[in-house]
Amino acid sequence: MHLGKTVRLERIFNRETKRAIIVPMDHGVSVGPLEGIIDMRQTTSDMAEGGADAVLMHKGLVRCSHRASGKDVGLIVHLSASTSLTPQTNTKILVASVEEAIRLGADGVSVHVNLGDENEREMLAQLGKVAEDAQNWGMPLIAMMYGRGPNIRNSFDPSVVAHCARVGMELGADVVKVPYTGDPDSFTRVTECCCIPVVIAGGPKMDSTREFLQMVRESLMAGGAGLSVGRNVFQHPNRVLLLKALRGIVHEDKSVEEALAVVGE
Repeated sequence: MHLGKTVRLERIFNRETKRAIIVPMDHGVSVGPLEGIIDMRQTTSDMAEGGADAVLMHKGLVRCSHRASGKDVGLIVHLSASTSLTPQTNTKILVASVEEAIRLGADGVSVHVNLGDENEREMLAQLGKVAEDAQNWGMPLIAMMYGRGPNIRNSFDPSVVAHCARVGMELGADVVKVPYTGDPDSFTRVTECCCIPVVIAGGPKMDSTREFLQMVRESLMAGGAGLSVGRNVFQHPNRVLLLKALRGIVHEDKSVEEALAVVGE
């Protein structure tokens, strides 16, 4: 692997555990300024304080939020976008480049692909091009891979999720982000088919902290490499403590009960 890519990956993934806690905050483009990411300086500060390994955001946010607290946290710049205001919300288009991410001091870049969408081929072409650029520049690439389209009945179906993860891996991603399939046995089918780290998405905001922590714990048991979760982290009422609890599970192999004690639940 390119030395530069190895160095940058170590700013995202813990050197000892080979796992990562990533907090994506790219929601402002897709659905608007949600509660929890309105004051980005405070949010980024809280993510660093709690112990997130990296935050993920669009290029324009970096200037007004990243490393606002002075604490070190990895930076992933998201390169693709769409908004909820369009009829084709699942069609992502590139809005930034690997070179821009380098100028911003990024440790990694990410691209979102929705397999099954009518414009899947354009998104796959974008992923392939970014993978080539990322390899040339020694920049880690995270592929957010989802099954969303008229022919997909269940985006959480293990066979669909495994297919998504495999496409991301085969087209050059260094890390793939996919939905959790619901149980360790089925998620093992996903991680076993990839020779690169697999991290789970968070999906809609959950009502239960226990349910969220249990999902993270189960994904690790199934060979997962951590999480890339936004709303369930930055919208949590005790988000700094939640991140400390997540560090216990992800990097110290603590139980869900031990983690809940950190949050005070």
